[in-house]
Amino acid sequence: MVTRLSPRDAMYYFLDDSRSTTHLGALLIVDPAVGRTTSGESEPSGTDASTTGRGAPRESMLDYPGLVSLVENRLQLIPRYRQVVREVTLGLARPVWVDDPDFDINFHIRRSGLPRPGGTVDLDDLVARVMSRPLDRTRPLWEMYLIEGLADGRLAILTKSHRCLIDDAGSREISEVICDGTDRADLLPEELWMPGSPPGGTHLVVGALAEALARPGDLVETVLHGNGIVSEMRSAVGTTVRRVGDVVSQLTDSAPRSPLNNAGTTTRSFTTAALPRRDCAKVAEHHGCTITDVELAIISGVMRKWMLSFDPAEVPADTVRVVVPLSTRDPGVERAAEPEPGWIGVGKPSFVTDLPVGESNPAVRLAQVAGLADRYAQSSRRMNTGPSPLFPELGVVPFPEISSRAFRSLNSRAYNVPVAMSTAPVPDRFVLGAPVCRAFAIPTLVSQRALAISIIEYRDHLHFAFVADRGVIADLPAMADHVFESYEELTQPYREPTGVVDE
Repeated sequence: MVTRLSPRDAMYYFLDDSRSTTHLGALLIVDPAVGRTTSGESEPSGTDASTTGRGAPRESMLDYPGLVSLVENRLQLIPRYRQVVREVTLGLARPVWVDDPDFDINFHIRRSGLPRPGGTVDLDDLVARVMSRPLDRTRPLWEMYLIEGLADGRLAILTKSHRCLIDDAGSREISEVICDGTDRADLLPEELWMPGSPPGGTHLVVGALAEALARPGDLVETVLHGNGIVSEMRSAVGTTVRRVGDVVSQLTDSAPRSPLNNAGTTTRSFTTAALPRRDCAKVAEHHGCTITDVELAIISGVMRKWMLSFDPAEVPADTVRVVVPLSTRDPGVERAAEPEPGWIGVGKPSFVTDLPVGESNPAVRLAQVAGLADRYAQSSRRMNTGPSPLFPELGVVPFPEISSRAFRSLNSRAYNVPVAMSTAPVPDRFVLGAPVCRAFAIPTLVSQRALAISIIEYRDHLHFAFVADRGVIADLPAMADHVFESYEELTQPYREPTGVVDE
């Protein structure tokens, strides 16, 4: 019995083309020198053990062999990471998950290093190069890098996973699976994994035809009970009509024209910024809004500054349209409570709102951001369930390249920039006892989008990550500078004299 990709996962799999990929990931900055002391006590979060005087830090277990062993131990929690995708001839059915008979963990976990002095620019360039490369479709669709040579002896862990590996039923990305809530790594019982026998191409075709031929057998039940194939076809037609209606609605209320929706290349650029949460919270309290509103106001300032510099001779649009998680306005919309917040969130309800980039006054801009978000979060026309296959009820995937291009064309005008935001602060995380000092989510950058942004709240900081199409946005590092400038504009009246604290 084979396991097929869900309609949504199959859609993401076929969305990859020569100019876009649908992988995502995370960048974790860890400090092996900070951890449990020789006296057996753990240092407080954010404390450097070398300065506490309570004992020397223990030797870190985090190295390449240790990371490989940890991942091997945790892969039983995410079985898709040892499977490959097999397509069915002529698209007679959706692709299937098959165990990789030649699974080699050392192919997927790689070691890299930065040139001295190991600055942020070098790290960002390395991340951009990795995220620009497509994943090898003949192997499980993920990679991990242990990056050495960062300043102050720190290490970085970079993960890259295809979007189809992380379905909407609560699957976690591998960067979340290797982390623990304490500085003690809780290893799982050893599991002897043996790959199953891969089905042949003929077997897949016969299975697809058998599934198709089995469905008419429901006809009698349909006539008697009204819940068989006719009912399903009626449901399919109804769903498709509603979806076409949604598309028409989007086309009549489309996002402003912007270079942010230009088709570009697969070459990526990457940059990050981290801001203290405390001063942002003071701004939110003073204006009677939420931290999320402050984050969106900062992004509004970033986009305003970037648009003014992109083409000084052209008057920028009044708004930039973004899609954000609905849970940022109403946490109750989550379908199931997560055990603990993570930095990778996919498949969640979202809504489309406008950022008033034409407004020059930062305080007024914040008020407008909060008002628009409150209004559009209640509007059914602004709801966005994310990319969806046009015919999810059908098992057949005919001409996937053509249908994928049609989807990209229809979806290109719904919004300008996707913004992934965490609903709640992520608690402290450790990898083999080494604390994660910073965590950045690397969002998916799909076709017809030149920029994607993520924000997670971790260790009393707001961590911004930007992924862009280098062919459209050549000056992405300037956006990190704009983050600090927009932060300064908003928080200056409420900020403590120390300003932005960089770890």
